[in-house]
Amino acid sequence: MVQLLARAKAEAVVGKLVAGAPITGLVLGGDSAFEIDGVVHGKPYTVARATERWLAQRGREGRLHSGHWLIQVADGRIVRGIGRAAVADVRFRADITDAEIDAYVATGEPLLVAGSFTIDSLGAAFIERIQGDPSTVVGLSLPTLRALVRALDTEWTDLWNRQGAVEARLV
Repeated sequence: MVQLLARAKAEAVVGKLVAGAPITGLVLGGDSAFEIDGVVHGKPYTVARATERWLAQRGREGRLHSGHWLIQVADGRIVRGIGRAAVADVRFRADITDAEIDAYVATGEPLLVAGSFTIDSLGAAFIERIQGDPSTVVGLSLPTLRALVRALDTEWTDLWNRQGAVEARLV
């Protein structure tokens, strides 16, 4: 499911970019969903739903699915696309209080993210353990993206912004 959504997003972006002016490059689409007890959850959007999810996942483990779709475009034409999903298991701390859940949800942070949590901001303190690639939980698995880039005959290092690179100097 997340891979199909990622593909749809990437293809929509290509359509918009090509409509403006033909492009050449790589276009990435991504989507995530959180699964716990066999039920897949997207973004909660509401305080009530985010609170309900946190109460249910406190002290438990779930799986974050992150879909990626990478499209190679040349002169405005899609050359090819490739996709892959990545997963990571997330265990939440059992000692999270109701007051902490209420305070966290009140920040708004968990309302717009799959699973109602983040690991790169306020929600990180409530995570006990991640099994798998942590960047998958953020929503973009860098090892997966690197594999997709290479499968499209592009070197990962070619994507680095060398213009802003720091020069190493011996003093």
